[in-house]
Amino acid sequence: MYFTEEHEAFRQSFQDFLKKEIIPFVDKWEENGFVDKEVFKKFGEMGYFGLNYPEKYEGLELDLFYTVIFLEELQKINSGGTAAAIWAHTYLAMTHLNAEGSEEIKQKYLIPSIRGEKVGCLCISEPFGGSDVAGIRTTAIKDGDDYIINGSKIFITNGVYSDYLVVAVKTNPSLKHKGMSLFVLDREMEGISATDLKKLGWKASDTAEIGFNNVRVPASNMLGKEGKGFSYIMQHFASERVIMAVNAHARAEYALDYAIKYMSERQAFGKKIDQYQALRHKVADMASEIEMIKEFNYSVIHRLDKGDYVVKEASMSKLMATKIADEVIYNCLQMLGGYGYMEEYPMARLLRDSRLGPIGGGTSEILREIISKMIIDKKEYRPAT
Repeated sequence: MYFTEEHEAFRQSFQDFLKKEIIPFVDKWEENGFVDKEVFKKFGEMGYFGLNYPEKYEGLELDLFYTVIFLEELQKINSGGTAAAIWAHTYLAMTHLNAEGSEEIKQKYLIPSIRGEKVGCLCISEPFGGSDVAGIRTTAIKDGDDYIINGSKIFITNGVYSDYLVVAVKTNPSLKHKGMSLFVLDREMEGISATDLKKLGWKASDTAEIGFNNVRVPASNMLGKEGKGFSYIMQHFASERVIMAVNAHARAEYALDYAIKYMSERQAFGKKIDQYQALRHKVADMASEIEMIKEFNYSVIHRLDKGDYVVKEASMSKLMATKIADEVIYNCLQMLGGYGYMEEYPMARLLRDSRLGPIGGGTSEILREIISKMIIDKKEYRPAT
């Protein structure tokens, strides 16, 4: 229904690329805490960063189900941090460059990003404002033809080693969310500092707290219109949430496939453990949950690809997919017994990496509030104009 022969050919070629260029190195990146920059260039050379970006900027302008394949296969390398470094560049930072960037910005940042020559990060969350985007305190005060940025961001994927930063700021703090704007900053701008953060999972991605101390930024580096930053962020949250939902169903499927294979080989009390009814029925439950959320995710992607504004559906998608993924991976680890707890098997890392799902990109608690406002209070969210 959703995937053509061309899609499946792409899946196979991407799997081959990952087996050769990525999987042999993920343990090193997990240990080092960052993904080698050369990897981004390899992705760029293959066109993977331009799947759904305009041909005008060296993209391929393909439908979003190529992106789905891209995300699903990245989850199967068993390094949530590596996958996050890649998709945060492609679908967080680059999304804003493409949607709100001027022609000058697209030439300077978007094209090199598609080529893999520049790596970006998106900076929204702050020490005092994560899911409460309107509560950010970082400011950008006009000074002649420039803006002076002061403040800090936290939990920023690619925050240490990226080449540029897409930053949410308050250009008019008195207007609250209506006074928010977006800028793109070069890493080498004076006054930017980054501190690497140690995490429970996603260890291969560099995650940072970033400081801005009187950073002078040209007014031409503003993305879109002044005061529209909040609307831009909200508009793109739908795609970010469904991306994280796709990631969730893919890693849950990977975990279950691994557990089933293990069960077919492991014997206890004279028979393979995939013959015990308690485990067989648990597998049936998990497979059913994964299939249901996967089909729902595909339907949301289909609507998003048509241009529908799917805030409610994307929020539901992320809420349920990340919850199911955590439960499935927990149960799959249990099925491996003591081996599930060992680092040489994939489940321990999967469990750690999956736990960020219900937190990043809007916590499950925030998503429930957003959904309840739409369902109970009949609140309508509209795209930025």
